[in-house]
Amino acid sequence: MIVPLLTGLILMPPEPPIVTRAEWGAKAHLAGAIPHTITRLTIHHTGVLSNKSRSLEDKLRGLQLFSQREDKLANGKTKPVWIDVPYHYYISIDGRIGEGREWFFAGDTNTEYDPTGHLLIVVEGEFGQEQPTEAELKSLTDLTTYCCWRWRLDSTKIESHMDYSKQTDCPGKALYAFLPTLRAQVKQVLGH
Repeated sequence: MIVPLLTGLILMPPEPPIVTRAEWGAKAHLAGAIPHTITRLTIHHTGVLSNKSRSLEDKLRGLQLFSQREDKLANGKTKPVWIDVPYHYYISIDGRIGEGREWFFAGDTNTEYDPTGHLLIVVEGEFGQEQPTEAELKSLTDLTTYCCWRWRLDSTKIESHMDYSKQTDCPGKALYAFLPTLRAQVKQVLGH
């Protein structure tokens, strides 16, 4: 449960522990970054089964390597070179949170929606086939609450990838079913 701190008249939830880009060994982003202002928060899943044998740091380095090159996707489509990890935050199966793309740059997607203005949080797993762990759900709740406070987002601004794109079932049925609870928990802490 989040225990908010009171600062003046504003409730400030604690920032959860986050493994920084420097801590996981991020390379610099490539040219072409698009600055943006955060206006909403969008939940994704990685779309591959969770992997307990790799560390968060290793997963983020691998995701950055994949992101910064042209590559084939499982559906045969070619992914273009992206400037960096497509998401702003990554939550691993053990609940650890990693800093992805710098938040002031718009993320990337393999679907038709424009992620400009979206703060992107990805949770490790294929939630059409598996359930998110309790650690993932706790970290998602803590991080989402903190981010909504930091960027002054109402709980109604919390959506998922599939709410913006007809080309995906991301974040998967199991995680999508958690979103009403997530919104309610954020609203309970922040009051909106």
